[in-house]
Amino acid sequence: MTSNKQLAAIISASICLFARASAGDAVAIGYNSAGVWTSVTYYSSSTPKGGRDYKAEKEAREEALHDLHVRGGENLARGEILSSSDSTGFAAVARGTVRSGQDVNVVGRGKSQAEAEANGFAELKKLGANAKRKIVYRYFSNGADSK
Repeated sequence: MTSNKQLAAIISASICLFARASAGDAVAIGYNSAGVWTSVTYYSSSTPKGGRDYKAEKEAREEALHDLHVRGGENLARGEILSSSDSTGFAAVARGTVRSGQDVNVVGRGKSQAEAEANGFAELKKLGANAKRKIVYRYFSNGADSK
């Protein structure tokens, strides 16, 4: 049986592989005191660099974690960044369940929404999360290369 820490390590390593064709954003995941994920949220820059809603990757990470803490309240024991980037593109947060019954959350990225979703599902497949697969968030984000 895979522990939550092992799954988190697998997910983090997998996400690093997909950070190349990305979006200027951050996805955060929250856990309760038992180590079970309880919430997933994201921040994405809705305006190009220089616009009022543009955030660099570091700021996007801070915004996503802030939102996670606001939404999680007292039930949130810990939060972490699942994925972040400072490039322009599409993203899809995908969720699936591994054979042990544990949920896995990943982020797929791409030049189109369809590519981002396909990459998310491919990541789930690599991790053996083949049951109850679905896309829970879809978005576009402006990164440092946006105009």
